[in-house]
Amino acid sequence: MKNSLKHISEENKVQEKAAAVAAQAEVNDLSTKDDRRQFLKKTALGGIALTGLMGMSVEDTIARTTSGVPRFGSPSDLKITDMRYTTISNGTGATNARNVILRIDTNQGIYGLGEVRDGGDAKFALYLKSRVLGLNPCNVEMIFKIIKQFGGHGRMGGGVCGVEMALWDLAGKAFNAPVWAMLGGRYRDKIRLYSYIPNSGEAPLATMDVNKFKADVKHRVEEQGFTWLKMHPGIKKISNIPGTTVNSKFIPGFNEKVSSSRSQSYLSYQNTRHAFTSIQVTDKGLDELAKYVDTIRSIVGYDIPLSADHQGHFDVNTCIRVANALERFNLASLEDFLPWDQTDQLKMITDSINTPTMTGEDIYLKEAFRKLCDTHAVDIVQPDMGSSGGILETKKIGDYAEETDTAMVMHFAGTPVCFMANVHSAAATQNALALEVPNQIVDNPWWPNLIKIVGKRPSLYTNGYANVPDDAPGLGIELNDDEMKKHIHKEDPGYFEPTPQWNEVRSYDRLWS
Repeated sequence: MKNSLKHISEENKVQEKAAAVAAQAEVNDLSTKDDRRQFLKKTALGGIALTGLMGMSVEDTIARTTSGVPRFGSPSDLKITDMRYTTISNGTGATNARNVILRIDTNQGIYGLGEVRDGGDAKFALYLKSRVLGLNPCNVEMIFKIIKQFGGHGRMGGGVCGVEMALWDLAGKAFNAPVWAMLGGRYRDKIRLYSYIPNSGEAPLATMDVNKFKADVKHRVEEQGFTWLKMHPGIKKISNIPGTTVNSKFIPGFNEKVSSSRSQSYLSYQNTRHAFTSIQVTDKGLDELAKYVDTIRSIVGYDIPLSADHQGHFDVNTCIRVANALERFNLASLEDFLPWDQTDQLKMITDSINTPTMTGEDIYLKEAFRKLCDTHAVDIVQPDMGSSGGILETKKIGDYAEETDTAMVMHFAGTPVCFMANVHSAAATQNALALEVPNQIVDNPWWPNLIKIVGKRPSLYTNGYANVPDDAPGLGIELNDDEMKKHIHKEDPGYFEPTPQWNEVRSYDRLWS
């Protein structure tokens, strides 16, 4: 594990251990009031497997995490009766402009919430409705095995993942337990978040208002409390400077924004795999990139981890040149230098540079992550729960990665529904360094208002850390219908309308003979 990554991991462990020790000391203090002592026991850190190491017995943890589970309720009689959805808009990009939220209803009046990955189509989930009607949603893993064949990499996995999230929400409500408790307990009661540098820092140096960026960074760090940031030092920051890039003026669509596949040419720069763009960065270009990163790093400071993404589409050799030019800025990670499926080439980059590499946001299911981990093709895996397979599959990915000494950071860009699914999975996974929250979330005043918090948590996140629910079943949220209806996507204006046209199975699904 590379030094900068070790530092982040060790810093997380120190913070979590200090919190656990302080909580146990308060439990042992005779002056602590009984209600406070019971609260601290209930919120003890650590998954069930390792809780004894955190100052509390495994038996006590099991008793606490299952104390609200009814032993003689009616979860065994629960049946799925409907699947409905609504689509909201949270931006203008190809992905955040469309966020599909699912609702799975049951015969007992309780429902579960899930989310198709940002930028995905509701049909990815609706196709699965006929496969889950009449089933008991508490059998989460069995239903997942039934439907997972209908998912795929990227947004194609969004339907399966959204349904899986909703099943866990339902199961938690049926058993009156938070999702993390059903995954084996939790390691932490807050999840470290990483956000982006403020938008004022995304401009090329020639047009950047540096003073405004300094003020915005101060707000991001001191007032919002984020302790990890990400920037986008892509070649578009420098391509207008003569002599910095080769071929960028001749490949179609280089200066276009990413848009949905239906409106962007298949042969455009955005849709061309990195090895085939023939783009190179010159020595002058490397110097200009370094000037940009130096400006950002100097203002952010070196105490805060600073990651990088969207460097550009270019080949392995240029990737290595860019990474070496930026090494002195101690970046926490370089994300998606190449497409995730180029395992050998990613390993070549990882072995050639000292900055940690990261990929995985478009991977569906744990098998492809296993290949990355087994070969040490990257230093960090980065599943997006909207593509990876959902809550449990993401935990399995993190657990497997930990066995190979590979760290995990969680990619995210959706609504509070998927956010809370991530929070529960991260709480139950020791190998979860941080969860992403991009600018369309942290700079958006209405984003948190899309939901109502169940339980006593003050907010979804506080001072750069997500709050893990302790006293709320399922995901720990309900929708705020009034706020949701203000942001319904204009192309899909329905709000959880009936979907009977998706009730009937019309194919034979078995994959083998």
